[in-house]
Amino acid sequence: MPFVSITRLRVRSWRYLPGFLLQSVRAARQAKGVPGNLSVSLLRDAEFAFWTRTVWSDETAMRGFMLSGTHRRVMPRLLQWCDEAALVHWTQESSQPPSWAEAHRRLQQNGRPSKINHPSPAQQQFAFPAPRSSGGVQIK
Repeated sequence: MPFVSITRLRVRSWRYLPGFLLQSVRAARQAKGVPGNLSVSLLRDAEFAFWTRTVWSDETAMRGFMLSGTHRRVMPRLLQWCDEAALVHWTQESSQPPSWAEAHRRLQQNGRPSKINHPSPAQQQFAFPAPRSSGGVQIK
């Protein structure tokens, strides 16, 4: 059964943006080439917020990606770079990616915050605005 992973990250300062964007592109390319990856989408949102939406053949494929390569190396930097970070995972019948609205609903309803060093008030309340529906890139 397909496994969906959604993340929302907000970069806390423009000075971290170049490194974040470079590593995000690298991680997306890594995900695209991993066996078991069915879909990779990125969404640039307002105020330095970014969403990822990946669909995997199963949870094992997603965890293999998460714990290797660029993704594994960049994760510790997010502690400093971001003031908002959250994720949610679920299984679904379809291998099609969910809408960004559905991703937001699931994140708010069943998601969890990620550890960061400088949490914003939104992070502390776990209340994030819905993503805008344009500006997304389907990579795979």
